[in-house]
Amino acid sequence: MSATPPEPSPPAFPPPPAVPPYAPDGAPPAPGAWAHRSARLRVALLWRSRAVRMAAVFTLLALCGLVILVLVREQTGSTGFLVGLGLATLPVPLLLAAFRWLDRVDPLPWRNLVFAFAWGACAAALISLLANTLATRWIATATADPASADTLGATVVAPVVEESAKGVALLLLFLLRGREFTGVVDGIVLAGFTATGFAFTENILYLGNAFDEDMAFGFAGLGSVTAATFFVRIVMSPFAHPLFTVLCGLGFGLAAAAPRGRRVRRVLLPLLGLLAAMGMHALWNGSASLLGPWGFFGVYGAFMVPAFALLTWLTVWSRQRELRTIAARLPSYAAAGWLTATEPSALSSMRARAMARDFARRTYGPAAGRAVAEYEAFATSLAFLRNRAHRGAAGADFAERERELLHHLWLRREVAAPSLAYAARATGRAPQVLPHRDYDGFNPYRT
Repeated sequence: MSATPPEPSPPAFPPPPAVPPYAPDGAPPAPGAWAHRSARLRVALLWRSRAVRMAAVFTLLALCGLVILVLVREQTGSTGFLVGLGLATLPVPLLLAAFRWLDRVDPLPWRNLVFAFAWGACAAALISLLANTLATRWIATATADPASADTLGATVVAPVVEESAKGVALLLLFLLRGREFTGVVDGIVLAGFTATGFAFTENILYLGNAFDEDMAFGFAGLGSVTAATFFVRIVMSPFAHPLFTVLCGLGFGLAAAAPRGRRVRRVLLPLLGLLAAMGMHALWNGSASLLGPWGFFGVYGAFMVPAFALLTWLTVWSRQRELRTIAARLPSYAAAGWLTATEPSALSSMRARAMARDFARRTYGPAAGRAVAEYEAFATSLAFLRNRAHRGAAGADFAERERELLHHLWLRREVAAPSLAYAARATGRAPQVLPHRDYDGFNPYRT
């Protein structure tokens, strides 16, 4: 039998300094120092600016939004568009709040969340609308059977096109924001924001068309097409698109958590997640197109609701696992002198973290409350970074990122340490002080 390979050992802990460490040295170059740069280099340096790149990306998304706005308004009319917009907005705050709640332990930057929602609502919706329309028309022309073309477009073309278009947002964030895309919860949250944006635009189209049909045929009240569409899309299944795309996000999240040397796993897991999202989407669309109303409700009750419950449980379990990771990794930094003994237990409790922020805000002022919130965020990132090092998933810049996070913690520890100590005592999470001999031979790398 072959021996079990040993667990990879992370780098040693740097000793805590007596003064704020890693202060930047040197002053920025004078403006005249850039005068000799060539035009090509100036453009390259300009593109390296994060503000310029973000402005370019969001300008592109805004253009996509204007185009999709014009296309939807042409199909629904001005009144239908406004009605669809108002009704489609109703579930959006609830869905976004639910996904943001899941992301409270290690919150993603707002720019990533805004990008994901904007991509779904603008770029993915525009790509899907154009591709679905062209594909369905081509099938209708090739088969001379428009009815079959609509059914095939809904059950085959739409799931492939729409899930691929939404998955592009996850792929871009996975490749370009890998330092902030670190695990399953991140994948689920980003997928949820992307799909919520997509469903928002799609619901405007469906509800606007339904209202336009009601106006044309004189339908009104609970028997109207608008009421039926609202019940199915907003009341019964506001989570449908997020549920599909979360499967793709789950694949990207597992790939992000995999060791960097496992390239096959990091490629296959997102593809499997995308295929699962397409399959569930096709089952959902096919239940209405092929099985009729009773088939739709059967698939909804027997498959969609249990799948939603299972993914909800998985997401909540993943969040609790993040808190357990904090409790397991931060004591090593406390033993090395970077944190106090009570901080790891307080930081691994959402109640204690909230209490520490509130205590700092009431005792020292609003700025102190923000400092404690930042301290908690940096400590959480440090615990996850250390955990990836234990699993062999940390990058070559591990030491640099660890020093940066420790620097931010050190600058805020004066107000954070007493606040977290208070929260640990108030919540009963203050650890028992053991005799010094119990710490002899303590191994900070042991999990």
